[in-house]
Formats: sequence, C-alpha cells, structure tokens
Amino acid sequence: MSLSIGIVGLPNVGKSTLFNALTRKSVPAENYPFCTIDPSVGVVPVPDERLHKLRDFSKSVNALPAAVEFTDIAGLVKGASEGEGLGNQFLSHIREVDAIAQMVRIFDDSNIIHVEGRIDPLGDIEIINLELILADQQTVTKRNGAIEKDAKRGDKEAVALKAVLDRIIPTLADGKLVSSLEFDEDEKKQVKTLNLLTSKPFMYILNKKAGAPNLDVLKDERWDALMNFFKENNAIYTIVDAQIEGELNELDGEDREMFKEELGAHDDGTDELIKKGYELLDLITYFTTGEKETRAWTVLRNSTAPQAGRAIHSDFEQKFIKADIVFWEDLLASGSYGAAREKGKVRTEGKEYIVKDGDVIEFKV
Repeated sequence: MSLSIGIVGLPNVGKSTLFNALTRKSVPAENYPFCTIDPSVGVVPVPDERLHKLRDFSKSVNALPAAVEFTDIAGLVKGASEGEGLGNQFLSHIREVDAIAQMVRIFDDSNIIHVEGRIDPLGDIEIINLELILADQQTVTKRNGAIEKDAKRGDKEAVALKAVLDRIIPTLADGKLVSSLEFDEDEKKQVKTLNLLTSKPFMYILNKKAGAPNLDVLKDERWDALMNFFKENNAIYTIVDAQIEGELNELDGEDREMFKEELGAHDDGTDELIKKGYELLDLITYFTTGEKETRAWTVLRNSTAPQAGRAIHSDFEQKFIKADIVFWEDLLASGSYGAAREKGKVRTEGKEYIVKDGDVIEFKV
C-alpha cells in the first residue's frame, strides 16, 4: 500500500532539511526560497520495536518494516492560489498526496530569512490554510457551475454532488477547512471525487533549532496562540529539530548517542513524526513471521482479513479461506507458536474478521 504525506510550508522553514533527515536522500536545502522546484519523494521505514522482537523470536533472516512515503514540496507563499511563487505547480503537487504535514518555524535566527519577516507559526499556518482554501474555492465553484443544469433536471449523481457542494461552499467562504465537516459514507465518496486540498488529513511539524530562541521554551503569546489553535482543532503535531536530526543521521552507535547527550536531544523527533504520520493516514500494522522473514504489513484501519491479505498478494484476497491469528504479545509470551495454540491464543478467523494493529497472521488460501 502506497500512501504519501506531503511536507508543506512557507519557504525557509526547514522542509528540505527535514526531508533529508527522514530519508537520507540528497535534495537541495540552501537558504533561499524555491530551492526545491520538483517534489522529491522518499519511502521511510516506520520505527516499530514489535518487528524486531518478532524477528528475534522467529530467528528470521530478514526483517522488513512498514513504510510511509514522504514528499518534499517547495515552499508556498501568500498568493499561491493565484499563481504567485510557482503556486499553481506546487498546489498540483499537494493534490497528489494523501495527507498534509504543515511545517512551521518556532525558532528565531536572523541568518535564516523568513519570507514574512517575522516568527509567528500560527500566522504561517493561517497563510498556508488560506491559500489551500482559496484553491479549493476555485475548484468547487467551477464544479458547481458544471453540474448545475444536470442537478436542476434531477440527475441523481448531480443532485447528490450538489448537496455536498452546498455544504462545502459556505464552509470555505467562512475560512474553514473541508475536513472540519462530517460526511456520511456516500457523501465521502462525492467529496473524494473533488480532490480538495483541505479535505485531506492535516498534521503540523514544529521546527526548532538548538542554541536559538525557541518558542516552546519562551512560551510567549505566540506559543500560547499556537497551542490554543491545536487544542481547538484537535490537531496532531510534533516538535523536531530538523538540522540536528540530519546531523544525527550521519552518525551511528555510540557516536550518535554521545552527540544526542551533548545536545540534550534524548528523543528521536523524526521517529515520532513518522509514527504520527502513519496514524494520520489511519494505518495499522499486522505481521507475518517465520525463519526466512518477519515483515510488517500496512493496511487501512478496519480492513477485513481478505482485504489485509491483498497487501501480500491479490490471491490472498480473492482465494481467502481463513486465517490463523495471534496477537504479537501473546505469541512472544507463549514462547512458541505451538504453545500459543495450546493456550488458545491462536484463533481461526473468517472473511468478516477486522484485523487489529499487532496481529500476527497466517493466511490460508
């Protein structure tokens, strides 16, 4: 399953530096706007200690983690929806991703230019969101005009879409994201056809800098306003130091740990970001394990067993008979697969079973 998160933000907030830290891929990260013209894509492994414990349990030759795809998208500026700063090109790149990670600066550094000339993360978010809203307004206005005649003559599909547009248009006019609306399953299908930027799930990345004045330490009115915004919108956010994360990636083992201690960086911000991005996409992980390989498989939450099997091969969905399932902790605690079965921890499930995060599955086809 290939699902992607686009890293979006104003110029010079650290997007490409973070992308380099995430993927160890070389993309330009110089200190000037529009350095990254074409989006770079990197597939990033999801940190998961369960995978390694299962590998050790099975004495597997290989261990393959789940993964998330990140796309580094060049900086937006005020007026992007009208084509400012290569805006149309960048907005089209955002349309291709499944979720949006907005990156904002929470550090002050006169040597790194801020395109708005000030450090105000909530202000940055408002600029980005407004440009995405304006772009969506253009999309829905055009679509509304295109289906108006069909809706008036009673075309079933056009009437259904018109009902959804009649909810979306005033929401955007009020400066709100489409994701703030609740839709039933049929309406969600209609919304999906519109491919709106603000209907995608959002998360926020707060980029700090070691040695600089950081808002999470200063805790001034700018920080309070940002935290209130996150609370009011039930937003997912994480704090990283993109520059430090990039430097840590150049080190291994004891050198890495020593450097982290020197900087007081006890947590891996990128690991937390990857995990939260995985959650943002509403993904879960199930495992297969054996002597040759232990592998983490990615599926959407609430997938049935046959749907989950499709991640391995289409035959696992089409020819599904049943699946033997044991929770990863129960398997490890039992000491062996045979012992887990004797204890009744291994269950045989059919086509209606909803796969749980952490299930270890053996498919029968």
